[in-house]
Amino acid sequence: MKNIFLFLLTLFTVHLSAQNFSNKIITGAEQSAEYLPLLQGKKVALLVNQTSIIKKAHLVDFLLEQKINIVKIFAPEHGFRGQADAGEKVKSGVDATTGLSITSMYGANKKPNKESMQGIDVVVFDIQDVGARFYTYISSMQYMMEACAEANVPLVILDRPNPNGFYVDGPVLEPKFKSFVGMQPIPIVHGMTVGEYAKMLNGEGLLAKKVKCKLTIITCKNYTHKTFYHLPIPPSPNLKSTAAVFLYPSLCLFEGTDVSVGRGTNTPFEVWGHPTFKDNGFSFTPASVEGAKNPPHLGKVCFGANLNLSPTDVLKITKNELNLSFLMNAYSLAQSTTKEKFFNVFFEKLAGTASLKAQIINKTPASEIRNSWKKGIIQFKKTRKKYLLYEDFE
Repeated sequence: MKNIFLFLLTLFTVHLSAQNFSNKIITGAEQSAEYLPLLQGKKVALLVNQTSIIKKAHLVDFLLEQKINIVKIFAPEHGFRGQADAGEKVKSGVDATTGLSITSMYGANKKPNKESMQGIDVVVFDIQDVGARFYTYISSMQYMMEACAEANVPLVILDRPNPNGFYVDGPVLEPKFKSFVGMQPIPIVHGMTVGEYAKMLNGEGLLAKKVKCKLTIITCKNYTHKTFYHLPIPPSPNLKSTAAVFLYPSLCLFEGTDVSVGRGTNTPFEVWGHPTFKDNGFSFTPASVEGAKNPPHLGKVCFGANLNLSPTDVLKITKNELNLSFLMNAYSLAQSTTKEKFFNVFFEKLAGTASLKAQIINKTPASEIRNSWKKGIIQFKKTRKKYLLYEDFE
């Protein structure tokens, strides 16, 4: 009971340091009077998942209660209910609870085809993002924007705060490394809400064939980019805490290496380690669990670092920037034989560049690595500024 109290007290402190509790954040989804008139009498499709919540009700249930005619649900990575593993194909089908048709956007197709857009008058997007380029919900949103533009269907985005929206950092993605985990030339941490990001995709002509999506954004109230936001629901199976969300932009680079980030444990993205690293008194053993059925180094004892800290302490070590020390320390711990297998082909897609891998191998100082990102970040910030819907962090 004492530990639970301390955890809740920490979350309260993080919130209190950022905003007055009398100015509670009101998400776009909670402002139903703003978007219900856009949906009434229409055939409505939703791109949603388990984070699409209004207080304690799912957006789907709320809209059905309001007699909105929902004709289809589009499901992103992890599925409509948010239970599929990272990278696991999501099947189309019928939702057992509501009986609604589900079309997967993380299976055979990642972009809705013409057939799947037929019989739809308007699409609603309501998914909680975490503000990292490689978090695939913004990629699904881009494909939906393109599909809507091509089918002449308007898109309504119910905006939500970006929990990592208080900084911009990392290398800007180079075109040759474009993939579903990085579709646009932006830094790893972009500092935008999904609504702001959608505005930028439209405004900068970044959609395929420079199409324009008919966009309506229901903005949050009482949110700024100075706000530290605690997510009420895990946005994906392996981001289970506020600390993990804060650490994710830095630790996700390990997904392009042979190092475990704790998938298959109670604290994914709050630890890192490898079976060959020297025992320093901390270890974990990945197991097969829901959301991580076959995690890296399954059943093997991994040695490494424990970052299972309070959100406040995590912010102290990340310092509103990507923390390169995790990756650099892990590479230094790798033995000569494992150094050759340390990076995999996925790393450059996550980094968005080949240079970061070379810099780590060559033991380039972190300050020099960060300096190599500076020009790209400055240019991106100028572009980003044009599309902000909320007060910036600087």
